Amino acid sequence: MPDQEIAQRFLLWLQHFKTVLIQKTAAWPLALSYVGLIVYASLYPFSDWRDQGVSPWVFLFAPWPRYWTGFDIGSNILGYMPAGFFLALTALRTGRGHLAVSRAAAVCGVLSICMEALQIYLPSRVPSNVDLGTNMLGGWLGASMAYLLERLGTIDRWSRVRARWFVADARGALVLLALWPLALLFPAALPLGLGQVLERVETTLVEALTNTPFLVWLPVREIELQPLLPVSEMLCVALGLLIPCLLAYCIVLPASRRIVFAVGILLVGVAMTSLSATLTWGPQHAWDWVQMPMQAGLAIGLAAAALLSPLSHRMAASLALVAMAVYLGLLNQSPADPYLMQTLQTWEQGRFIRFNGLAQWLGWLWPYTAVVYLVQHLWLGRSKTRIR
Repeated sequence: MPDQEIAQRFLLWLQHFKTVLIQKTAAWPLALSYVGLIVYASLYPFSDWRDQGVSPWVFLFAPWPRYWTGFDIGSNILGYMPAGFFLALTALRTGRGHLAVSRAAAVCGVLSICMEALQIYLPSRVPSNVDLGTNMLGGWLGASMAYLLERLGTIDRWSRVRARWFVADARGALVLLALWPLALLFPAALPLGLGQVLERVETTLVEALTNTPFLVWLPVREIELQPLLPVSEMLCVALGLLIPCLLAYCIVLPASRRIVFAVGILLVGVAMTSLSATLTWGPQHAWDWVQMPMQAGLAIGLAAAALLSPLSHRMAASLALVAMAVYLGLLNQSPADPYLMQTLQTWEQGRFIRFNGLAQWLGWLWPYTAVVYLVQHLWLGRSKTRIR
């Protein structure tokens, strides 16, 4: 192939990549997020890497595994369906629909081959040609679903709904709001209590700097962390509900629809918290967390969200940052529940619904990622105001 033709194809690829980046669709960041999730789930626990003297491609020609379950087959298919769906949707939204299914399926296939090959170097993981086949099938099914929905006009109807409900560039907040329920899956010491990392960060730093001269640089607290009072718990729950509502207000247009959105956030938060309690403690304890401070906090949070619904986008973002500072300050001044920590030591990290502990990282990092988005939202809004 002549060098000039290679250069032209590379320029075309760059132009397509630029189009994907500037397109006002949440499919592309969702696709990237889900690919990252697959990489995490496939290579967890990221330790004990070693060369076992086996070709990384040996699983391709291995015989059919003797032991497999329907859950394994179903989880592999379902695990790759969203990746295929969002990759194909990205292609459909950027004008490359004629090859959307084949390209999305091909990307999922290459990703699965790479993940299975890398698992050769992880003694705790077992690569399988069955996993590869079911992953590729899941990617193809997801891509085909996106293509079918596009042909039926469902995607266009969603685009029209999105245009009525949200501002033009809403994908960042939509991705954060889509990840918020997943972050709630990991059990927290307080309902809706995301971002409680201070104690864990301190413990990690102490362990990392032990037997080094840098240990003396760590600040030492004069007062040990104290459990939150019921009033503080109520405030944290209220803020934990109000913050995603204010985040939604940065992109949702009419005030009446904002209230509907806030009610939806409340219902999703309650449902995911109960699901987390069910997975952690058992179905009989699904609603044990709904105590008086929590009920009052949810009611106050929803009432505050309704009262603040007329706010402008910039005011909603500013107030969300203030609420986040109070929220994280209160949460990180309290210790983790020792009974909960003991339970998590025996927690089944490999459960499919929690993606090998990925929900834990989402629960820790979601508030801080939201802070970055809110600051960027305010900064870009100010820049646009200056240009005008």
